[in-house]
Amino acid sequence: MRFHYCLTICLLLLISCQPSPKNGPTANAIFYGGDIITMEGDSAHYAEAVAVKNGKIVFVGTTSEADKWKSDSTQMVDLKGKTMMPGFVEPHVHPSIAASILPNEIIAPYDWVLPSETKKGVNGHEAYIKALTASVQKNAKAEEVYWVWGYHQLWHGDLSREELNKISSDKPIAVLHRSFHEVFLNNKAIELMQIKESDFKGNPQVDWKKGHFFEGGWLGLVPKIAKWFIVPTRYSKGLELMTQLIQKNGITTVAEPGFPSSDFNLEYGLLKKEMDKNPPYAVYLIANGTQLYGMNGKSNEKAKLFAEALPQQYNTTHITFLPKQIKLFSDGAIYSQLMRMEGGYTDGHQGEWMTPLNLLEQQIKFYWDAGYKIHVHANGDQGIQQIIEYVAANEKNNPRTDHRFTLHHMGYFSDSQAAQVKSLGMEASVNPYYLWALADKYSEKGLGKERGENLVRIKSLTSRSVPVSFHSDFAMAPIEPLTLAWTAINRVTSQNSAFSQDQRIDAYTALKGITITAARTLNLENEIGSIKTDKMADFTILAENPLKIDPMKIKDIKVLGTVFHGKNNMSN
Repeated sequence: MRFHYCLTICLLLLISCQPSPKNGPTANAIFYGGDIITMEGDSAHYAEAVAVKNGKIVFVGTTSEADKWKSDSTQMVDLKGKTMMPGFVEPHVHPSIAASILPNEIIAPYDWVLPSETKKGVNGHEAYIKALTASVQKNAKAEEVYWVWGYHQLWHGDLSREELNKISSDKPIAVLHRSFHEVFLNNKAIELMQIKESDFKGNPQVDWKKGHFFEGGWLGLVPKIAKWFIVPTRYSKGLELMTQLIQKNGITTVAEPGFPSSDFNLEYGLLKKEMDKNPPYAVYLIANGTQLYGMNGKSNEKAKLFAEALPQQYNTTHITFLPKQIKLFSDGAIYSQLMRMEGGYTDGHQGEWMTPLNLLEQQIKFYWDAGYKIHVHANGDQGIQQIIEYVAANEKNNPRTDHRFTLHHMGYFSDSQAAQVKSLGMEASVNPYYLWALADKYSEKGLGKERGENLVRIKSLTSRSVPVSFHSDFAMAPIEPLTLAWTAINRVTSQNSAFSQDQRIDAYTALKGITITAARTLNLENEIGSIKTDKMADFTILAENPLKIDPMKIKDIKVLGTVFHGKNNMSN
């Protein structure tokens, strides 16, 4: 019989309850009758019942004790054997990327599941050009840029401005790399965007002849083309689709580490418009130190002052700028094979730095001395090692306790580097999906077998008690927390290869990565991430218990819905 939560869970009351006939405390709702995993502690702990009042958890314990919180107005929510967990926390997504990708064309190596359709994967150069050509001919218009995301050279072959010109000379085409760190433009797009070669003079990360802008070249291009990149109607549609995916996958909190990506006012205004609809999740924003540096006269001091004024000016009920946290950038994207690798790549190239090292060193010291929690995008072992050395120097010169300096992504690193991360009190937010999507291909091209099969070696971190959260960096992975956990647990790839099985982690540790440790990445572990008295009443309801089924089936568990700040948002 179909499990109808809509028949058993009503909207939880946000107003004060009627006086209890027992003259004791009362709850708006009491959840019971299922596996309630609290995510408190280092091993699985279950509660029989949870009481909620005014959006917060007021009791966690036995059903008999929970009964003391019951009154005539209390909603009794019978889970009927299903599983309740803390609401999933996604500590690293980019609404700007979601809004730019989801409403536009997607031609990627693997299938992409959207709320209403699945974009089928395409492999091979000929197949890619055929699919791109058909899409341009059917959908592109002469007066607006046609954005296509998902290209990757290892699956789709080489691309250039010349090839895009052959597809269309009168329709502007912009092909975004799978990494979202690169773009290829045809002549018509360059003409429409009114950009000139002289605008990028001296920038080594722009190949003007190929129409190729990557890493720093892409970062330099985006502000110049914001009005073609962020088209309000299309962007808003993308945010709506993002909200649908967030709800579908049991997420109650997302964070954007690195806001803005290009145009602060435009991005914030459109995000606020979406969040003013009161969707059942919260958004936390971390200032982008690199963009704010450029926006404020290339001054770290002015960038910091700008960032520190954001919470008072821009916080809303659903959008919060996290105080004294900053995002910086080390090396290039793993999807582009532009992360910096010790010894380079098998074809001889070296990768790229996203931020000039002298500036990155200055920025880390500046924000370290200011007492900030620093988040750094770092992918390759050389990029990670550089950050480790900067942290070690700052820790020596200005020791800080509980600094929680967090490396994000960590595509490839060694066990010895994991030991250094531990010794320096650093933390990690990783993308396990890299292994699933890239390990087979990268083992053959670019990294070689040893490095390619050992991407994202999570056990090296968790075995040392380094706090590790998981993120999708949407859309570098699907915004599916259970898929991220599944990959970390099983380490199985897209080609069904079982790589580096010594780096598998247990299911409970993986679930911490999408709940309590993900909250810690944002310094929010005292508010969300576990089921504990005085925390927000944010829950995810699952059809099965991830700790009690075959680990290979975890990614397929159906999310039945969420409770956000005490309000029910169950799917039909």
